[in-house]
Amino acid sequence: MTRNAAGVAVAVTALLLGVTACGNDGGTSASAAETPAAKHSALTGTADKTAKSALADLVVLPGGYVADPGNPTGAFTATSYLNTWSADPALDRALLLNAGFVEGYRATRLSPDKKKRFTVQLFKTGSAAKAQALQNGLWTQDTHDHPFAVPDALSDANVEYDGGTDQSVATAEASLAIGTTVVELTVREAASLGTTLTPDTALITTLAKDQRTRLTAPSN
Repeated sequence: MTRNAAGVAVAVTALLLGVTACGNDGGTSASAAETPAAKHSALTGTADKTAKSALADLVVLPGGYVADPGNPTGAFTATSYLNTWSADPALDRALLLNAGFVEGYRATRLSPDKKKRFTVQLFKTGSAAKAQALQNGLWTQDTHDHPFAVPDALSDANVEYDGGTDQSVATAEASLAIGTTVVELTVREAASLGTTLTPDTALITTLAKDQRTRLTAPSN
């Protein structure tokens, strides 16, 4: 996936010239998974643990997956997201500002055999319309040309060569805008070149459905 950030950043910057203020672990279905070269939603880092997030109870995680010691789970602020996970801080700052970003939450898990890494990120925004705009802004930063069937979601699955690690990487991902919340789901598996890899679209499809059910429950 290649970045299309340059053109997008110019458009977002122009959109925001007049803006002066910013509004501030359940589920299913494998050598420890090396982290692929930094891409959106794949960057590693330490989550901001200073705030108790109301989003924590809304996250759906795959059953049987285990904690990922190298990628702690927790809440994040706009600042900690930009400093830790963003591949394009200037662009993402503008997107979060425009969305009236309120709070975020990130969790990662490893499959029992440590071959796959699952990541979920939730972004709470100022309105349903702003959630849609943020979803599209984050999604279009990468090239997505292999969609698969996930109801009411953006999706992509591919196998690519990662020059940073000299490995093949299979990725399945989906993005949902549910009310005022944007949800990003990703499962990645890295292996030596020549290994046959298949993106885990089944896991992403199931978790996307379960995540929508959780976020649209009457209690939420």
